[in-house]
Amino acid sequence: MSAHDEAAPTTIGELGEAATLGRIIPLLPESMRTLLGPGDDCAVVSVPDGRVPLTVDLMIEGPDFRVGLSTGYDVGWKACATNLADVAAMGATPTALIVAVAAPADTPVDFLEGIARGLRDAAQQLAPGCGVVGGDLSTAPVIMLSVTATGEFDGVDPVTRAGARVGHVVAVAGDLGRARTGLDLLFDHAVDARGHVDRAAVERLWQSHPDDIGAQLRPAPPISAGRRAALAGASAMMDVSDGLVMDARRIAAASGVGIDFDLAAVGSHVALIGGEDHAMLATFPLAATLPSEFRVIGRVVPRDGIFVDGAPFTESGGWDPLRDGDVRP
Repeated sequence: MSAHDEAAPTTIGELGEAATLGRIIPLLPESMRTLLGPGDDCAVVSVPDGRVPLTVDLMIEGPDFRVGLSTGYDVGWKACATNLADVAAMGATPTALIVAVAAPADTPVDFLEGIARGLRDAAQQLAPGCGVVGGDLSTAPVIMLSVTATGEFDGVDPVTRAGARVGHVVAVAGDLGRARTGLDLLFDHAVDARGHVDRAAVERLWQSHPDDIGAQLRPAPPISAGRRAALAGASAMMDVSDGLVMDARRIAAASGVGIDFDLAAVGSHVALIGGEDHAMLATFPLAATLPSEFRVIGRVVPRDGIFVDGAPFTESGGWDPLRDGDVRP
């Protein structure tokens, strides 16, 4: 089902920009750092630490989500959560979001209101105090959502991908593999051979597999664990967005080391290769006391590459948006 098939008397084309924004902006959360919010040429936010992490992520109808599998609320929640996770993976606390939305003129305005509610609830639940300070609204052939996130380090140094050292432990906070399982369930049971979505089947999957479907459509990354990891002395860290092995390769390459995973600790093969988990993957010195959210799943080794139980892991797995963009939901 597409946005054009939904029964909705009012579309964004009928309302126009000003009236549509008038319905959306009041639904958005306010940032704790807002000095001047939506309505002017720029937002103005305070920066107590003087250093600002910045990240941006784009979600496009087709490669990143499919209307029917995802509601507007799901899209807004996921767009918020994925950006918050990137800020947290640097050891920072998210503070503000800038959101740009483009959609066909016949998109029901309540779909955009759903996006706003999803952004609001994700920000309030995952990163209290973080809010939307501005953005843009336009038309496009499909629905597109771009979110820019900022944060503050508040006295901790940024944790990059390049600090892993031989002998450090590898640990993760958050679930692994559930998002991939949820995606497989959706395509196995709620999408037919022609690509049509059965919304009733999606609702049934929400009831029967809430953790897996939730991990895919409304991920809940452990945002506060990022700062706690930085305070605990994490030497390298990143958000597991494209798959554990694929993202671990990025830490290994940036640090000039290898990573050896313990499969029993990781949990399963799908946990190794499944994408969109948005867990926090970090390395810590042996002497560090790990925050309670983290569990050890491997160690840093001198050999280049990724290993599982000591054997080289050559399977790619994961999600590459340029290589795999035509086969995603």
